[in-house]
Amino acid sequence: MRAAKPFAVATMAALLLAGCSMAPAYHPQATPTPAAFKEDQPLPPAGWATAMPQDATAKGPWWQTFADPVLDDLEARAERASPTLAAALARYDAARAAVRDASADLLPQVSANGQILRQRLSGERPVAINGATTYSNRIVGASATWEIDLWGRIRNEVSASRAEAEASAADLANVRLSLQAQLADAYFRLRGLDAERELLERTVVAFGRAQDLTQTRHDGGIANGMDVSRARSTLSSARAQLSDVANDRAVLEHQIAALTGELPSAFAIAPAVKTFAPPVTPATAPSELLQRRPDVAQAERLAFAANRRIGVARAAWFPALSLGATGGYNSVRTDLFNGPASFWTLGPAALLQPLFDGGRRTAQVKISRARYEEAASDYRGTVLTAFRQAEDSLASARLLAQQSVDQSDAAREANRTEQLALTRYRDGASDYLDVVTAQTAALSAERAVIQVQTQRMQAAVALVRAFGGDYRGSATQQAGQQ
Repeated sequence: MRAAKPFAVATMAALLLAGCSMAPAYHPQATPTPAAFKEDQPLPPAGWATAMPQDATAKGPWWQTFADPVLDDLEARAERASPTLAAALARYDAARAAVRDASADLLPQVSANGQILRQRLSGERPVAINGATTYSNRIVGASATWEIDLWGRIRNEVSASRAEAEASAADLANVRLSLQAQLADAYFRLRGLDAERELLERTVVAFGRAQDLTQTRHDGGIANGMDVSRARSTLSSARAQLSDVANDRAVLEHQIAALTGELPSAFAIAPAVKTFAPPVTPATAPSELLQRRPDVAQAERLAFAANRRIGVARAAWFPALSLGATGGYNSVRTDLFNGPASFWTLGPAALLQPLFDGGRRTAQVKISRARYEEAASDYRGTVLTAFRQAEDSLASARLLAQQSVDQSDAAREANRTEQLALTRYRDGASDYLDVVTAQTAALSAERAVIQVQTQRMQAAVALVRAFGGDYRGSATQQAGQQ
């Protein structure tokens, strides 16, 4: 009992010292906090403020805003079968297991052992008694070791691992959001190509009728051979554009198949011409929305983990204390588990203090500090990238809306010019060159209308991605609180 008192005193003292930590105090990195975005409401920036990641905010199935059952089904299939998402989930599972692995060092390590050996001792050994001896030695016991975390090395390692697991969770959310956005972007481009194909099919029919008219006039001696050649050239060009659109659509369909985890050879999306309306951008989009982005949260958590690893490196400068205990039974007789056969040991209390390592510990501290500075700079870079993407998306949403109006007006006037040119040609008031010019301009203008509409849908998807998910409810709620 007396032997246990020094051990208990040493244990209590070690537990009191275990509150120390060598990690520097962590302060979340500052982020820009303009009252609004330049492309949303031109206000000057308001400097930088402490980061408060809000990536846990529910993002919602934002693609349901577009009310397209086909897109809803594709997003659900991607969630179930995407290999990219599965790989990110596996990384997250590994990061969570790493936290449990690091946390195990906070607890005593206990092991059991058993041994039976048959041994013969030489009769010529020093101080031998009764000559040679043969016996069976039986040992059954257990041992426990516990490293007292005096300087916070283990706790900082656990904190770093936990932060890396949180960063991995944010990475999983970012991969999911990116996958959803890529899929929606590809789907809207595919539907844009469906609309272009339908336009070109109508155009081929119309150009075919115009060619027949030119051939009839040529056969009647009214038109010359150049008019016929121009009509044929215009028709062939429209057919070539139709083939080009079909090729682009096939490539997009294959891309969507890969995003949903399916083989392109067994995947198809039925052609359809649909009209989509981009969601209305909120009147004000507070910059705090960017803190919902999972990549911003991931970068901040990695900076915290790097900060904790400075403490791990600095703790190597101080002594490491380990406590141990063993106990069990050791006997050469068959009645192993009896009182005289028991043994136990408390200790040793091992104190290890490295004295010379050639500068390794100094280098490790410098490395950990440099990695923290790198992670902090990466975080600020991620935030700036997020603001750039938000500004780009807001600018695209606003300017493409005006471009769509102007392009629709241009297409309407181009169609009117085409009809007038064709009428004048029938009446003999102009040659076929005017018709070809008007037809080409009208087709280009109508295709541009479709392409601008597709770009508007792409900008809507990019805006969702820039704000880390469905931003509309959050923006409205935050705007109401201001």
